[in-house]
Amino acid sequence: MMNEESPVKRSPMIKKAFLCAFPHTIPIFAGFWFLGMTYGIYMNVSGFSFWYPMLMSLTIFAGSVEFVAVNLLLGAFNPLQALAMTLMLNARHLFYGISMLDRYRGTGWKKIYLIFGMCDESFSINYTTDIPEDVDRGWFMFFVTLLNHFYWFFGATLGGIFGSLIHFNTEGLDFVMTAMFVVIFLEQWLKEKRHWGSLIGLGLSLLCLIAFGADNFIIPAMLAILCILTLLRNPLEKGEEVR
Repeated sequence: MMNEESPVKRSPMIKKAFLCAFPHTIPIFAGFWFLGMTYGIYMNVSGFSFWYPMLMSLTIFAGSVEFVAVNLLLGAFNPLQALAMTLMLNARHLFYGISMLDRYRGTGWKKIYLIFGMCDESFSINYTTDIPEDVDRGWFMFFVTLLNHFYWFFGATLGGIFGSLIHFNTEGLDFVMTAMFVVIFLEQWLKEKRHWGSLIGLGLSLLCLIAFGADNFIIPAMLAILCILTLLRNPLEKGEEVR
């Protein structure tokens, strides 16, 4: 007799979660594919075989670190420098992780991959999307993460393979990621009935930008946003006016 956890009975649920998650990742595909291609081409012109961007995009999955890793691989062996650079570039993920503690609870074995594959874009979708009640939350977040991971891997691999055949000026191409975040923010803005959370985030980011400068404002801004939104969590969730 087949139990409720059998693969056959889980299949429709998994398929439904995939079909629900996929449309949310289409804008990410556009950004990741182009930027991943740029990364693969950059690795190619730096003298690395396509195996490098392919394996690095599969196992590291941190775009900014992967770009920096090119210079680290070409320079002298310095693991402490590589560790410090990685921590500085991805320290924001500490705050993402704190925010996702409740959402990742109860996802079983998928939590391991959700933690590994959490990037800015996956965090934005998984944190802000109102997942339908008839869609499994764990599988939805899993497929969002998996699809975004695949987009980056696909673009980087293609760039590494065909990089020697492509000759064009890629300057400014990384702006596609900024444009994508603007679209994600605007979509979330339209979903909100009240915009206190978004306005607080924008205001604190602007203050930290003025106080710390463009190169150092991200971590202070995230700390400030985390503290303020934590303190105001109950009023914001209830839709009360913040005074």
